[in-house]
Amino acid sequence: MALLENLQWRYATKKYDPNKKIAQADINNIVEAARLAPTSSGLQQFRIIVISNQELKEKIVPIAYGQQIVADASHLLVFAAWDQYTAERIDTIYDYTTDERGLPRGRFNSYTDKLKNLYLQQSPDKNFEHTARQAYIGLGLAIAAAAELKIDSTPMEGFNNEELDKLLNLKEKGLKSVLMLPLGHRDTEGDWLLSMKKVRNPKEEFAIEL
Repeated sequence: MALLENLQWRYATKKYDPNKKIAQADINNIVEAARLAPTSSGLQQFRIIVISNQELKEKIVPIAYGQQIVADASHLLVFAAWDQYTAERIDTIYDYTTDERGLPRGRFNSYTDKLKNLYLQQSPDKNFEHTARQAYIGLGLAIAAAAELKIDSTPMEGFNNEELDKLLNLKEKGLKSVLMLPLGHRDTEGDWLLSMKKVRNPKEEFAIEL
């Protein structure tokens, strides 16, 4: 499978060549892969902020505890999830879905009522725990799409979420940051991890067959 070969090729890049930029068409394809990710109840609870502005990337470096890859990468994707569920958000995506499918609005009311009864009684923190998990699905597909295009990536949780949310005005959008994904091309001379063997648990230990 080409997918397995691409995943074998990729690794969590530790140093990027800041002079190598990614074509916009490739960025579009990576974002599209994440957009097509499955999400719980089809609610599409996360968004991606695509950052190529160098000044903005530099501002994020201290928020990412000094990790220079944020600035040296060609682009930085920030995965941000809904801060909480609302009736309006649930209705909006289902209205859009029925419109796109040529179905009458309200076709799924019995189901959306169940979703509202489930989520709206929960705390915003509990809601965010669930919406944030959806972003990880999108992240995985974005990483796979980047590997197919031979574009390097580094999934990151190591940053100050509150400071990043403030910098990107995410609260005003009803979003909270979950993950970052620098994208670019590896520095073949300076990346200490490049020459090291990819190591994963043995298949017989990883896969538990019943």
